[in-house]
Amino acid sequence: MPDPIHDTAPGLPRLLEIMRRLRDPDTGCPWDIVQDFDSIAPYTIEESYEVADAIARRDWAHLESELGDLLLQAVYHAEIGKERGLFDFHSVAVAISDKMIARHPHVFAQGSGASSPEAQTRDWETLKAAERRSRAQGGVLADVALNLPALTRAEKLQKRAARVGFDWPDIGPVLDKIAEETAELAEARASGDQDHIAEEYGDLMFVMANLGRHLGLDPETALRAANAKFTRRFEAIEAQLSRENRRPEQASLAEMDTIWDAVKIAEKAAKAAASEGAA
Repeated sequence: MPDPIHDTAPGLPRLLEIMRRLRDPDTGCPWDIVQDFDSIAPYTIEESYEVADAIARRDWAHLESELGDLLLQAVYHAEIGKERGLFDFHSVAVAISDKMIARHPHVFAQGSGASSPEAQTRDWETLKAAERRSRAQGGVLADVALNLPALTRAEKLQKRAARVGFDWPDIGPVLDKIAEETAELAEARASGDQDHIAEEYGDLMFVMANLGRHLGLDPETALRAANAKFTRRFEAIEAQLSRENRRPEQASLAEMDTIWDAVKIAEKAAKAAASEGAA
């Protein structure tokens, strides 16, 4: 009988067997053997971000690889769960299948019709609320994961509160709150109290996340785009200075600002040209 490790046909069974052997206490990999849920969790988060990065870059070949890395994380946790008698990959797959069927009665319940995306979102949240109550997690904010990126968690907390009516009716009060928090941050800075400064800065960031939600934007996605834009433009500064046999630390701020502005103008012109071409 051929060794399943070297048989590429059964993709998932092969991966599960690879993980089992890596974790074998007698013949496995010393590094893999000593890992646990806590030590693997940071890698799981990292791989999720790398999947998102490949999608943002439209690098589909890389996405395939990154999805494999993310799948490995699920397999890893499932194997640890199996060793501890908690669950295994099969039970994980059964649980998520059951959850998807329960949350999509418009697809799987006999005789039910498809609803609009908006109606389905409302139905989804109603079902999730019922699930939280059944787990004795009655609080509105009870199961918003603590380890989410802070910006993403802020948006989720706000969305959850908004579902029970704790929300501004429109964007106007949000903009007013931003002005208020900015003034409070300025006052804190004048006081020199670093803890107070950090608190007011956090309040301003929280309201900025709320602004994104009211604008229909995902704050994390918008900030990633801003990060990418900053990186692109700063690398253009480095490239221009390199052509002059200089490094950024050898240029003045005014010189770098001039290059930045030129790159910005060029990007806007290229964007406008692309829009005209698409029209």
